[in-house]
Amino acid sequence: MNQNTDIVKADTIEQYNRFFGFETRHPLVGIVHFDSSVPQPTHRMTLGFYALFLKKTTGCIINYGKTVYDFDDETVVSFAPGQTVGIHRLEDGPAPEAIGLLFHPDFLHRTSLGQQMKQYSFFSYASNEALHLSTEERIILQDYMEKIVRELQHPIDKFSKSLIVSNIEVMLNYCMRFYERQFITREDMNHDALARFERLLDDYLYSDMAMKEGIPTVKYFADKICLSPNYFGDLVKSETGKTAQEYIQLKMIAVAKERMLDPAGTIKQIAESLGFQHPQHFVRFFKRQEGCTPKEFRNKMIAS
Repeated sequence: MNQNTDIVKADTIEQYNRFFGFETRHPLVGIVHFDSSVPQPTHRMTLGFYALFLKKTTGCIINYGKTVYDFDDETVVSFAPGQTVGIHRLEDGPAPEAIGLLFHPDFLHRTSLGQQMKQYSFFSYASNEALHLSTEERIILQDYMEKIVRELQHPIDKFSKSLIVSNIEVMLNYCMRFYERQFITREDMNHDALARFERLLDDYLYSDMAMKEGIPTVKYFADKICLSPNYFGDLVKSETGKTAQEYIQLKMIAVAKERMLDPAGTIKQIAESLGFQHPQHFVRFFKRQEGCTPKEFRNKMIAS
């Protein structure tokens, strides 16, 4: 897709619906159906709300930034407020078919779901990882979308909002379950990604790269493995039980301890070799992790 294509702003669900010709039943939440009857031009759009699409067919390429979204038919793709998404129609391809759940952050104000949205990290994967569904999983998600449709068609009463929010929350929890399953079923790919991460981390800490680039970050390794930081972090957590940040810090501590066994290496030199610009930052980091300063650790090792 031409990155110079004008970006359509859809800050509200009304603006989104107007662009595609959908009816707006509620200003803050909606279910949309894409098929051959809906105009779907190639476009780039910035969303002001959460969007989760259950794709039935491909028919288009989805771009997030400069990266192509990895999706096929029978997948879920999801986006968070502020993200810009590019849709490029495939020539001679089928018309994209999908059901979409749209909900604005304002709809979640004063709800428990509003406080928990950060846990649904798949909204932030965005770079290239879709949720691949079994037929049974697709039916489950579709069922909850249909329940939301029925609520939107029902006259608004004091139960409407809580019932819609509850159905959205259950849907998102099912998505979390299905992502966990996906981590397991893609075990070989995950192990390969983890092995590459370990090699890259070793290379980073055992070369002069840390001195040049600074303390290793999750984003650096996620970029090298071509995953978004959030998806990469969840993958590492699912494989090791530790977050990617914890994994990096544990490795840094292990390397620091190794180097402290060499009496010729000063604390300043060790700190610099791990990417710390100031030795006192390394000392605080080490004490936070180990409960003692590097000097205390070294003296204890010498005494033993």
